[in-house]
Amino acid sequence: MNKPDFWNDRKYSEQVINESNNLKNTINTIETLTNKITNNLSLLEDTLDDEITLLLNEEYNDILKEVEELKITTYLSGEYDKYNCTLEIHAGAGGTESCDWANMLARMYTRYCEKNNYTITELSRQPGEEVGIKSILFQIKGPNAYGYFKGERGVHRLVRISPFDAGKRRHTSFAAVEVIPEINNNTNITIQEKDIKIDVYRSSGAGGQSVNTTDSAVRITHLPTKIVVTCQNERSQIRNKEKALEILKNKLYLLKEEEEASNLKKMTEDQKQISFGSGKRSYVMCPYTLVKDNDSGYETPDVTAILDGKLDDLILAGIRR
Repeated sequence: MNKPDFWNDRKYSEQVINESNNLKNTINTIETLTNKITNNLSLLEDTLDDEITLLLNEEYNDILKEVEELKITTYLSGEYDKYNCTLEIHAGAGGTESCDWANMLARMYTRYCEKNNYTITELSRQPGEEVGIKSILFQIKGPNAYGYFKGERGVHRLVRISPFDAGKRRHTSFAAVEVIPEINNNTNITIQEKDIKIDVYRSSGAGGQSVNTTDSAVRITHLPTKIVVTCQNERSQIRNKEKALEILKNKLYLLKEEEEASNLKKMTEDQKQISFGSGKRSYVMCPYTLVKDNDSGYETPDVTAILDGKLDDLILAGIRR
């Protein structure tokens, strides 16, 4: 951070500062816990009355909770866990139902970020024909963002009585979630012009001044892999193109690093066929209430709280597994 050219690459400098802050927070937490334990041990050397005993018991429970939270950081030691990330949601089989479900998931993650001090920014949105969204792309910034959200990748399944069915029948809807780390710009990924198709179009939004009057939104298709990235939150077409290319590079870089290029076709096919036979997590609202994560095995009947962004236990279960 003391290097004269530190600020030349803003994204890199932000990553270093975030890493520095994370390390400082970890060290401060350890020092605070050590002081609490030392002070409590010194109290145990004296004759204890009921009031001090009660105080020590409360302190003990608080310390256990803080130690458990600190332990979680040891699970987030992956190469990209400390980075910010992008999170995409794509509606799957089910038409109107799935578009509404994708919108519910977008709200769920937004609420979780608000409750946990993550910065979440909408980069692009494709509205559904009647309700909800066909797809949405978020940028999420905060400590260990990718580490916390990477476990959300996969197909999410909703079972409920449809609000769009006059017959009040039970429907099953699907949506896919993809999470990609925001890797430093200094990657060795080169994208050839002949390998991409760039489309520009008018940004969609809530209406009024929030909708651009020029064709500033950008959609980039990487022809060899069929990966599609869109960005429309910037007013400038140039900035949207830069952001879309950055996200595309991160996706390609991650695949290269993990040597999973051979799995890319399967991954994109899974996104196109988001339906029965595949599932990361189920959210059942009828005939009973249950959220079950197939990866971690975590279950809870409180579907309402989960959909309102209370994902802490669910996400931590995935991190611990």
